[in-house]
Amino acid sequence: MTEHVLSSGTTPPGPATEFDAPVTEAGRVLLERIAEHLPRIRATAAENDRAARFPTETFDAFRKEGLMGATVPAELGGLGVDRLFDVGVALQYVAQADASTALALHLQFSRGLTLGYEWRHGAANARALAERMMRMMVAGDAVMCSGIKDHHSAVTTLTPDGSGGWLLSGRKTLVSMAPIGTHFFINARTDGTDEPPRLVSPVVRSDTPGFTVLNDWDGLGMRASGTMDIVFDNCPVPAEDVMVRDVVGARNDKVLAGQTVSSVSMLGLYVGVAQAAYDLAVGTLARRSAAPQAAARTLVAELDARLYMVRSTLGSALTVVDALNADLSGDLDERGRRMMRHFQRAKLTVNQMAPAIVNDCLTLVGGASFTGAHPLSRLYRDIRAGGFMQPYAYVDGVDFLSAQALGIERDNNYMSTWAARSTSSGNSADPSRRTPMSR
Repeated sequence: MTEHVLSSGTTPPGPATEFDAPVTEAGRVLLERIAEHLPRIRATAAENDRAARFPTETFDAFRKEGLMGATVPAELGGLGVDRLFDVGVALQYVAQADASTALALHLQFSRGLTLGYEWRHGAANARALAERMMRMMVAGDAVMCSGIKDHHSAVTTLTPDGSGGWLLSGRKTLVSMAPIGTHFFINARTDGTDEPPRLVSPVVRSDTPGFTVLNDWDGLGMRASGTMDIVFDNCPVPAEDVMVRDVVGARNDKVLAGQTVSSVSMLGLYVGVAQAAYDLAVGTLARRSAAPQAAARTLVAELDARLYMVRSTLGSALTVVDALNADLSGDLDERGRRMMRHFQRAKLTVNQMAPAIVNDCLTLVGGASFTGAHPLSRLYRDIRAGGFMQPYAYVDGVDFLSAQALGIERDNNYMSTWAARSTSSGNSADPSRRTPMSR
């Protein structure tokens, strides 16, 4: 599966449903430049996984070469990769070498895509903030992390500081790429104002007083992704660094478009892990002196067909979502629901079939794969992460898809429903800390 990566544009891309090559010139440039780093990523993946060590050197190289601004519009100096399909293809090749690196890179790529929309279509404050952040991404001065999920002990709130700015308090969990993050986009709600609480997206610099990254990651998989908790203890946030969203609990399905854009390409990561497992298992069988038994050959054929089904499903979904993403002419609520529905159909398929593919690859290789040092062990653990990723985790995804099919009215914005539950429960932020990382 490397011919398109190494061909320098000489191999024509296949149909979109094959999900193996970019569909734009910008995407091909990105993939060719990423390909130069794949040997090093692959060579260090196992040791980084064992030590739960983030691959800082790889990302330093990405920053120096401008790859961290790949999805920033060309008008602002980026590579201008704006197709979700192309981003997904790039991530699946990185994931074949190391899923943890692909997960962290996804965060940067998705931020460029969503900020690009804010720059073109947002309010004046959002446009200015988006442009400032994206220019820093291109220069290698901004590594963007996202803090979405509140820790169970805290609700993340933004309160007025009395002088026109804000104070952020709370705690976020499962924040990937945190060891090298310079700017953290946080999902929070307002508190302490005379108005109903609103969803807000403050941007917090890593050197902000009261900000701490906790050195607490010991994950089952994605061990080198730098996925940690972050804590805010009355962190000052200037008003110009806050994007104000909807009132908590307000029904707004338009936002599903942005949530789709920010996350759907990540499915390419799990296709890459499944592909890597298949290549490894089939290569192991081919090197054995004895011909494979009939049952093993049957399983290889079934794996080949299932992998084709996964790749085709995702390629088709990304093609449709890209088309919907480019069209702002109709009902934007309906557009958001359609984009999310295609995303969730593909996500449910990938999250169910890709782990099954990796599991059957262990069966093909046999007992040798049931050791911590075997590469299939890492792939098996990494592939499990997909089911926990929002939007949506499995239960929320089932609720969404079934509600769409049955015509059940519901609030589809998972960030709004989280904030509404925290507001009604009366929880307050608890910036409790464990051992902080030195920064």
